[in-house]
Order: sequence, then C-alpha cells, then structure tokens
Amino acid sequence: RPGLALCAGCGGRIQDPFLLRVSPDLEWHVACLKCAECGQPLDETCTCFLRDGKAYCKRDYSRLFGIKCAQCRASFSSSDLVMRARDHVYHLECFRCATCGRQLLPGDQFCLRDRDLLCRADHGHSHDGTAAARGPRSP
Repeated sequence: RPGLALCAGCGGRIQDPFLLRVSPDLEWHVACLKCAECGQPLDETCTCFLRDGKAYCKRDYSRLFGIKCAQCRASFSSSDLVMRARDHVYHLECFRCATCGRQLLPGDQFCLRDRDLLCRADHGHSHDGTAAARGPRSP
C-alpha cells in the first residue's frame, strides 16, 4: 500500500501510486530501481538480479558474480557449451592441453593440475611424479 512501504534504493517512504517489488520484502520507487553497478534503470521491461539487497542488470550481475572460465576467465553466455573438470568450468575452445595445446574432446583422458589440463600423452611425461601417480581423469 502506498505510504507504508520503504524504498530499498533511497530509504524514503513510497507515496507514489506505483512501486516496483523485486522480491517479497524489497520495494523501490520506480525512479530508484537502478543497477548498483552501472546505474541503468531497471523496470518491468528488463531482467533484474539481486545480490545482498542490491539490484543489478543482467550484464553486470554476470560479470561480477557469474561463473567464469577457468582458462580465459571470461563469463559464459546462456548458449555456451561447456566442459567441466572437478569444480572448474571451461569454454569448449579453452578446454585444451596446457602443454601441447590440443583441444580435449568428450571421452579424452586428461589430468587436471591446478587449472592446467594435460592430455594423456603430456600427462605421461610429467616430471614431478605426483601427477603421474594420480592417473588420468576423464570429464
């Protein structure tokens, strides 16, 4: 109801006939709902993302909080196909052996050392012995 709600953006009472409610307990003046990072106005025509009580546009939310490729550190788009190795996620084109640069494909055996992927051939030539003792891993 107008006059009872407090704006999550400016903290003032919302006396306006319209307000924007993003979650059950967060309401804004129409003019106050903006991306906390770039200031883009957020309204019913665009997607709004919340984090720690702050609102973000899709681009900034993805850039700041989205999963990043373990190799190139770039964000993923919703249409990207990815490869996973343990808790690391890679673009398909980034899923390559760190030694020889060969792209690793589904079913290929590989070893993961930190963020570095090693194909089976290069893993077999390991010099420290610890990685070779673990054996190759598959996706």
